[in-house]
Amino acid sequence: MSLHRVNPAELSPATGFSHAVVATGGRLVFLAGQTALDADGEVVGETLPEQFRTALTNLLAALAAAGGTPADLARVTVYTTDVADYRARAHELGLIWRRLAGRDYPAMAVIGVVRLWDEQARVELDGFAVLD
Repeated sequence: MSLHRVNPAELSPATGFSHAVVATGGRLVFLAGQTALDADGEVVGETLPEQFRTALTNLLAALAAAGGTPADLARVTVYTTDVADYRARAHELGLIWRRLAGRDYPAMAVIGVVRLWDEQARVELDGFAVLD
């Protein structure tokens, strides 16, 4: 299996994401949306960065249970109830991403939503990975 990240020079610089990821071989792992739920099913954290850290930790835990690592992520979608807050905290969220998932960025999108399944949730992440 290999993932090749593609960032064409004619597109804006890819900062914290890849414009395209080419996956060859391997098994696909589809990751369900993860919010800031703890093991008891309660949303933890008040701020977007706190919830983002937990949601990403949960996503990576599901990936690890399937036999993957952050470098195997081909695509992640971020759903947030406050895009303006997400943009304002992008640097801080990027630091959290790099600390937990490294610098092998998947193709990503951030989508604003009215609300998430759990009313207190501010962010949800889903995606897919390609494993050997």
